[in-house]
Amino acid sequence: MSKTIHGNLSGLKPSQLRRLERLYRRRVPPSKVISHELSKELTALSAELNRQLGLLINRRGEIEFVIVGDHGRIVIPAITRYRESSGRLRGLRCVHTHLSHEGLDQDDLLDLAFLRLDLMAALMVKEDGFPGKIYMAHLLPSGRNGELYAFLDPQYPWELPENFLETITSLEDELERLRPAKEVGDKADRAILISVTTRSKAEAEESLAELTELARSAGVTVLDTVVQRRQKIDPRFLMGKGKLSELLIRAMQLSANLLIFDQELTPSQMRSITEVTELRVIDRTQLILDIFAQRAKTREGKIQVEMAQLRYLLPRLRSRDDAFSRLTGGIGGRGPGETKLEIDRRRIKDRIARLERELKSISSQRKLRRKRRKREGLPVVAIVGYTNVGKTTLLNRLTGSDLLAEDKLFATLDPTSRRVRLPDGRIAIFTDTVGFIRDLPKDLERAFRATLEELYEADLLLHLIDASNPYFEDQIEAVERIFEEMGLDRLPWLRVFNKIDLLEPGEVEVLKRRYQAEAISALKPETLPPLLEKISYLLPPAKGQESLSELQSLEFQRF
Repeated sequence: MSKTIHGNLSGLKPSQLRRLERLYRRRVPPSKVISHELSKELTALSAELNRQLGLLINRRGEIEFVIVGDHGRIVIPAITRYRESSGRLRGLRCVHTHLSHEGLDQDDLLDLAFLRLDLMAALMVKEDGFPGKIYMAHLLPSGRNGELYAFLDPQYPWELPENFLETITSLEDELERLRPAKEVGDKADRAILISVTTRSKAEAEESLAELTELARSAGVTVLDTVVQRRQKIDPRFLMGKGKLSELLIRAMQLSANLLIFDQELTPSQMRSITEVTELRVIDRTQLILDIFAQRAKTREGKIQVEMAQLRYLLPRLRSRDDAFSRLTGGIGGRGPGETKLEIDRRRIKDRIARLERELKSISSQRKLRRKRRKREGLPVVAIVGYTNVGKTTLLNRLTGSDLLAEDKLFATLDPTSRRVRLPDGRIAIFTDTVGFIRDLPKDLERAFRATLEELYEADLLLHLIDASNPYFEDQIEAVERIFEEMGLDRLPWLRVFNKIDLLEPGEVEVLKRRYQAEAISALKPETLPPLLEKISYLLPPAKGQESLSELQSLEFQRF
C-alpha cells in the first residue's frame, strides 16, 4: 500500500500522483544526503509541476514523507511523534527543491530549528529541469560567536561526499559532550527563563532577576535567561518566530526540559509554544503556585493553594483529543450527555465551591480567635512586606522562636502569631504574614483573602523593607500599591528598613530621614530596642492587661 503524499495536490494528474508515490520506493545510500539519480528525478518532477517538492529521509535512507508545495514554498507536515534517533535530533533530513531563488531562506532555517532536523538541504532546479547546486545547513552544538547554524559549501549532487552519517554522528556526540553534567540522582528541572516585554530592558532584567530567585526557591536549576523587547507582543508565540527558534536551539544545546516565561501566558500561547518546542512550558503564575504548593503546611494553606491552582486551570481546559469529545453514553447515560471537557469543568467548579465553604469555616474560627484577643486587650502588630525581606527572622528574634527562615522567596507561607512584651510592659501579638510580590496573580490574591484578613484587624502594620536590595524602591511601591488595593492604607503603618548591617551608616541615616522610617538588622538584637519603643508609641492605649502570673508565664526576648 502506497504512503500518503502530503501538501497541496489540487490540479495534479493521476499520472503525476503515481510518479510522486513511486518516490517512496526509492532508497538513498545512508552515507549520502541524496543520490544523483533521485535528485534528477526530483528536479524533473518539480520543474514539470512548477512546484517545490520535498523529501524527508531517515538515517537508513528510506523516504518517510513526500511533500508537494507551491512555487515558492513547501509546508512540512506534523512529525512531532516521529523520532528515529535517541539523541536530540529527530533523525530526518529534509531535501527540497527551489525554483525561484538559490540558497536556504529564513523559512528553511526555522524548519531546521523547530523540527530539529539532521540537515536542511535546498536543491536548485535549472530551467531545463536538471539539478543545480544543493545548499545545506545543520544546527551547531554550541552557539559559538552567537552562530546557530553551520552552512556547508554548495555542491552538485554528484559531488556530495559520502560522509553524511559520520557528520551527524559527530554532531550528536558533540551535543552530548557539551551537555552540562548532572549529579547522580538529580531530578531538578533544568530551565531557561524568558522575558518578552514592551518595557525597558532594565525593567525586564530586574523582573527576570526576581524570576530567577523564584525558580531557585522552587528547586529549579536555571541554565540561561533570555530577554526580548518588542514593540508589540506576538499573540501566538509571545516572541517572534526567529527568537523562538534561537530559544529552541539554546534549549537543545543546554539539555533544558522546561521554559519559564516571566509574563502570564494565555492558554493558546502556552499550547502553541509547547507544540513547537516540545518542551514543558509554564509562566510566572504557575511557578508561584508551585512554590506555594511546596510551602503550604496547614490545612488552610493547602486549601488556598488548591483553590488558586483550580482557578488557574479552569480556563485552560480544552478539547485536546477524541476522549474529550465523546459523550458519556452507556446504560444510565443515554441522551445528549456531557463531554468529558464539560464534566471536568463542572467537577472543578464543584471542588472550588467545597473548598470555599471549608475556607469560610476556617475564617470564622479566625474571627473567634481575633475576638478573644480583643477581649484580652492585646494589640496586634502585623509584619508585612515583600517576600524574602526577613519577616520571619525578625519574628524569631523578637520572640525567641525557631520558625523556618530561609533565604528563599515565599519560604514562609502560613501565618504565625507570637506574643512579645513591649518596653512599656504591654503584651502585643506579632503576626508574620505571607510575603507580597509585584504583579501578584489575581487567583492567588483572591485565594489568600482569608489569610490576609489578619491584616484588617491589626492595630499597626510593620512594613519591613530589605535595604540591601538594589530594587527596594520598586518593592516599596509594589507592597504599598497592594495596601491601597486591599484598603489597608487606612491602618497605621510604619516603614522599617532591615539588613542595615549590609549598608554604610551614612546610607542608613539618609534612608531613615527620606522615608520617615526605623532601621534595624534582624540578626543584631542591639538594633531592635528603638523599633520596639516606636511600636509602643504608635499602638493605641491598652484597654486592659493580663495578670502578672500570665505575664510571667510568657516567653519573650529581652533587649
